[in-house]
Amino acid sequence: MLDWQAIDTVLLDMDGTLLDLHFDSHFWLELLPARYAARHGVELEQARHWLHERIRQEQGALSWYCLDYWTEQLNLPVARLKREIMDRIGFRPGAQAFLAALKASGRRTVIATNAHPDSLALKVEVTALDTLVDVVICSHDFGYPKESQSFWQALHEVEPFNPQRTLLVDDSLAVLDSADQYGIAHLLSITRPDLTQPARRIDRYDATDDFSEVIDAL
Repeated sequence: MLDWQAIDTVLLDMDGTLLDLHFDSHFWLELLPARYAARHGVELEQARHWLHERIRQEQGALSWYCLDYWTEQLNLPVARLKREIMDRIGFRPGAQAFLAALKASGRRTVIATNAHPDSLALKVEVTALDTLVDVVICSHDFGYPKESQSFWQALHEVEPFNPQRTLLVDDSLAVLDSADQYGIAHLLSITRPDLTQPARRIDRYDATDDFSEVIDAL
């Protein structure tokens, strides 16, 4: 799928790409609605429906990923609640071996994530993910999500990668579309970001469910 001889820099998403998205899915779809229902005295299904619609309104914006924003909107300690299920944080299949192979190959490895700094810190605490790559960059530091062209422009200022010799691995099709528009030549998606869910069919980009599939060529 990938021409590794044409790739010098590898940009990596975190949630749903290197880490199993089940932690985040369970938090936003199960734990948070339950705590919202208890706090505000509404039925669980009503809370789940309202919260789903409310979150959907922010999709694609930096606020969608911002724990401070949701703490204020929901009157709940969102970052603290995430710690209650931190045992669900884990790597996707082959992710650690993939990172080790990338490091051994001498390629520049950059985690570029939309995760809020508090969420990022929790996942680094559990996985030591920051020690497995060259640098970790959070979109909140730029003020733009990866869905925005402004993110890639800001990233390029601090990481002077050559888009034609760069690979982005990301489970978000919207982010891959944005990277494609920016000119990043090599794009790889994830068919099953949440390991408890069925694989997605992805037609626009090459995709994998297990990084061991791409290590041999590397």
